[in-house]
Amino acid sequence: MTKKNFNASVLPKMRAFAAALLSRKDCVLVGLSGGADSVCLLHFLQYLAKEKHFALAAVHVNHGLRGRAAQADEDFCRQLCQHLGIELFVKKVDAKKVAQKYDLSPEHGARKARYNAYQQVAKKWGATKLALGHHLDDLAETFLLNLLRGTKVQGLAGIPLRRPLCNGVEIVRPLLCVTREQVETYVAQNKLSYVTDQTNFDDIYRRNWVRNTLLPLLETKQPQIREHLARFAAEVAKLTQK
Repeated sequence: MTKKNFNASVLPKMRAFAAALLSRKDCVLVGLSGGADSVCLLHFLQYLAKEKHFALAAVHVNHGLRGRAAQADEDFCRQLCQHLGIELFVKKVDAKKVAQKYDLSPEHGARKARYNAYQQVAKKWGATKLALGHHLDDLAETFLLNLLRGTKVQGLAGIPLRRPLCNGVEIVRPLLCVTREQVETYVAQNKLSYVTDQTNFDDIYRRNWVRNTLLPLLETKQPQIREHLARFAAEVAKLTQK
């Protein structure tokens, strides 16, 4: 897709979708991992913040799991935010210790530690919204993951567009309207750098297997499987919220 076509078709969709989630009085904290999705989100929301006049900052969580690679991700986020002129909060957590304490898998321990850090920073900075970079592909993956686990019907709603985080703070996901490919196109066309977590390619994690093996296989039979799953998840969400 050319930059002209992207700007004409995808950007207006992103803008309208995000504008419905964020308002002039908001203080928006962006969860910044350094990956393509969060870099895209931060850059895009900086553009939108100038138009809608909301406050913007970022938070990076170092889980203490990947040694030098984790430190490199943290350094990248510091440099990016310095370049963009955006305040960055960095929280270092011990995800392994959290996992052991609550008898969780490493993945779920990291998630719990990360969201605890988000709450602390959101309270400290006075955030009203925590914006996360989940996109349409993540929604499709979550739908399939929950289906494989034998979820109840509510689990087929996938990733919620918005939900409470803590007192007065709401999680929002402004990129749920676009695919991973469109996120990567945005990043490329804006000449943005990002980091890649090599554990994303390790199929020992079920989500990676769904992303790297199952979804591409389904796509050979139905090229629009991601959009179909996301649309179905949205319909389930509407039904279960009634």
